Formats: sequence, structure tokens, C-alpha cells
Amino acid sequence: MTHRTSGRAGALAAALSAALLIPTVAAATPAAAATPTVTCTSAKAGLAAKLKKDITAALTNRKGTVAIGLYDRSTKTTCTLRATSAYDSASTVKVTVLATLLWDAKKHNRYLTSTEQSLAKAMITQSDNNATSKLWKQLGMTKIKGFLSAAGMTKTVPGANGYWGLTQENVTDEQKLLKLVTAKNSVLSDNARAYILKLMGQVVSSQRWGTPAGAPSSVAVHVKNGWLQRSTHGWRVHSLGTFNGAGRDYMITVLTQDNSTMSYGVTTIQNVAKAIHKDLVPTTAGVTRYTPTSRPAEAFVAVPPRG
Repeated sequence: MTHRTSGRAGALAAALSAALLIPTVAAATPAAAATPTVTCTSAKAGLAAKLKKDITAALTNRKGTVAIGLYDRSTKTTCTLRATSAYDSASTVKVTVLATLLWDAKKHNRYLTSTEQSLAKAMITQSDNNATSKLWKQLGMTKIKGFLSAAGMTKTVPGANGYWGLTQENVTDEQKLLKLVTAKNSVLSDNARAYILKLMGQVVSSQRWGTPAGAPSSVAVHVKNGWLQRSTHGWRVHSLGTFNGAGRDYMITVLTQDNSTMSYGVTTIQNVAKAIHKDLVPTTAGVTRYTPTSRPAEAFVAVPPRG
């Protein structure tokens, strides 16, 4: 009897202990869901800490949801924030479309036709939506998915029903794409990479905002941006950029959503970009910093009426 009673008492004590623990567990939940922080690593002493501090400062008091990727080959520097979060691509997917076109042409051992070249140029340098739709339709889902697989862009999901601007992308995959475009690899030929960079370097001035902000005149700038507004998550505003020169070879992806206006998202991206460029390429005599247009433009991509 005594043994059974003590067993009951033990069970009661355990239950009470568990009950007492419940508030503690509940209280800890918000801390677990804390805002993600910028993570940086670098082979260059002090650079990772400086970038983390300055990127974090650039995001202070900024509303919206921001994902960031930075990689510099020369200093083996990487910074990430929300790198695996999915975003509607808007016009940034146009770099993937061009890369797919060139990848497929290489597989068939052919050059681009004059029509394809004019469509590609309009798609990248002016963010032409009609040109993009023509190439998207020509390529088809099998080839697009084939390129994504070859590129290791495993989390990128092409937009359904021709809505290429609703392709789901994340920072990790976009950085993979920019790495392929900027260094020798088996997926894209050297000619294909040079062609993509050439067009990204010829983007019209009204669309050269975002990641190029604050880039020193000592580096070459290649960019592709995108934006789109929907009833959920407000404005998506994104910028992809690659930069080389001055002993540096780096690429930046910034994807944002939940912006109240287009210009608000642009400012957030440009604040981050200025911090990165300043830390990676400190100003030297005769070097100026790029100031993008005060009236940024970008093509509005087609989306379904709801959502």
C-alpha cells in the first residue's frame, strides 16, 4: 500500500513539475522566433564582423522582409540573411531565362539566332516583358527545369501558367546563378557567361538601381532588378548584382517584400548595398561611388488578379 501511495505521490509531483514548467516553455517561444540575424564569414581578418555590423545597421528601423546574399571570391567572404526564404521573382528571373537559353543552345551546339539575340537584349537591358514571354514559351518548362537542375538551383520553382514573374526563388539559388555567370564552369560556356555579363552591364540607367548603389568606379557593374506589387506581402523589390575589379570579385542578391511602396524597397536595398561596397572596397584617391537614378524604373510583370 505504502509503495502504491508513494507512486501516486511521485506521479502527482511529476505532474505538478510539468505544470510548473509549461509557462517557462511558453515564455521561451517568442525568443526562438526572433528575427534572423546577418551571418558573415571571411578569410580576411575583421571583415566579417565589420560587414555584419554595417549591414545590420543599414537594416535598423527598416520595415519589410529582407533576404541578403553576398559572396566575394577574393577574400572568401560570405554574408547571408534569410537565404532560404522564397520570394516571387518578378523580373530577376530574366537572368535565369537567358542562362537557360544559352545552356540549351550549347547542348545543341548552336549559336543564338538573330531573333533570340534581339529578344535577349531587350529582356535584360530594358526588362522587356514581351521578349521574356516569347523566350519563356519557346524554352518550355522541361528546358527551364533542366537548366535549374544543372545549375543546382533546387529550390527555384518556375511560375505556372506562363506567369514567369511568380517564379519562386531564394537568395541561395540566385547566388548560385551569379557564381555560374562569373566564373568558369561546366554549365555555361565562357562565351555564354560573357554575353550575360555584357547585357547586365548595359542595363538602361533608369533600371541601374539597387545593388550598384555605392559601387566604386574602380569595379565593373552588372545588374538585373525586379519589382511587383500584390495584395499580400505588398511590394516585392529585388536586385541582383555582380562586381569585379579593384582586386575584388563579388556578387550581391537582395530580395525584399512587405514594402509599403516601391521606393521604400529600393531604399532598403541601396542602404545595404552601400554598406557592402564601402566595406569590401574602401575609397581610395580618384575613386567615386555610384549614385543610382532618383527615379528608378522597372517593368511590371503580369500576375493573376488575386493574391
